Amino acid sequence: MEFKFSGKAKKNITIMLALGVVMMLIGGLTDSHMSAQRFWADLLVTGFFFFAIAIGALFFYALQYAAEVGWSAQLKRIYEAMFSFLPIGSLLILIVLLAGLFHGHHLYHWMDSSLYHEYMIESGDSVQYVDTMQSGAVMNPNFDEIIANKKAFLNPGFWIIRSIIYFGSFLIFAFLFRKWSLKEDEIGGKEIHYKQYRRSALFLVIFAVFSSTMSWDWLMSIDTHWFSTLYGWYVFSGCWVSCMIFSLLLVLWLKKHGHLPHVNDSHIHDLGKWMFAISMLWSYLWFSQFLLIWYSDIPEEVTYYVTRIQHFKVPFFLTFAINFAIPFYVLMARDAKRNINLLLPVSLLIFLGHFVDTYLLVVPGTLHGHAHFGIFEFGLFLTLLSLFIFVTMRALSKAPLIPKNHPYLKESEELHI
Repeated sequence: MEFKFSGKAKKNITIMLALGVVMMLIGGLTDSHMSAQRFWADLLVTGFFFFAIAIGALFFYALQYAAEVGWSAQLKRIYEAMFSFLPIGSLLILIVLLAGLFHGHHLYHWMDSSLYHEYMIESGDSVQYVDTMQSGAVMNPNFDEIIANKKAFLNPGFWIIRSIIYFGSFLIFAFLFRKWSLKEDEIGGKEIHYKQYRRSALFLVIFAVFSSTMSWDWLMSIDTHWFSTLYGWYVFSGCWVSCMIFSLLLVLWLKKHGHLPHVNDSHIHDLGKWMFAISMLWSYLWFSQFLLIWYSDIPEEVTYYVTRIQHFKVPFFLTFAINFAIPFYVLMARDAKRNINLLLPVSLLIFLGHFVDTYLLVVPGTLHGHAHFGIFEFGLFLTLLSLFIFVTMRALSKAPLIPKNHPYLKESEELHI
């Protein structure tokens, strides 16, 4: 069945987009706390959140092929449409990174070159930084030994090269997966399916590395003195569950409008199980990271949580309550995962909870105690949400909503659990 991106849907999304832009303008012009640092921090938060949903879709798509999964075969166009946002998401993140590289903002404290040299030589208004004691040299008050010892990894050149490799890898695989999927519709056979299977396994190996190093580079390096070995998995789990929530909401919307006739309660149940399971994974990683660091009480480790608890106590603990307690107590029962009246509000609440979680990954380390969440942030979120929905809907309309010639399509249509 073909999906047509109706004029009414385009109009509604355009209104949402325009409303978001207006809110951004009002917030930017009237909020006395607005600053360049806040703007770039907000753009990183919101841009990364929707970029993460797209790479979560790319990961889940590859996972279905690599694991030879049958139940989701008729849903694969949903994930193809979602990862079609990757070029825009990549561009948003790249703009933030390049702005930092050229000192348009100071989200990444380690980019200050004065931190890496122990000595300095002052000559009038100019300062020369050196690594050894020389004639006229004095101690550099900005020298940071911890950051200096990370120079081999955290240096602007290597950092931006890694980022370009991440973008390139994700975009290439997204392009190839979509290309092969459409080609399979045309020619059938099993050759393309097995090619998808092999390339998906390769992608998962690459993604296992890049999903962690990407989060270190773009998010964890904001709090440069701090690190956690669980951080990559923690960020990844947030990406994954946000992706599953969006896909579930999209499937429910399509079903409501007469599409996906063979998607039944069993498919909804499976999507609900994924949302529940990954919420528990995220909760486990959140609590494990917090408990181990807080219990050890090492000053350079607990500083990450001290900042968040001192200045963001309510959203910090409320986020955990929303993203753990609500799915745990509401979605554990089998029937709850098939009840749309429960799934919809819970999904929306967890989705917003993970946006707040992304906000807490960035803002405390960039704005510290001077953060303000106002109309500008609401507007930016609404703008990018509208853009994400528009790109996804347009991609859905470019190909048959139900794939053709997929070897597991019959199994997916007959799913009953």
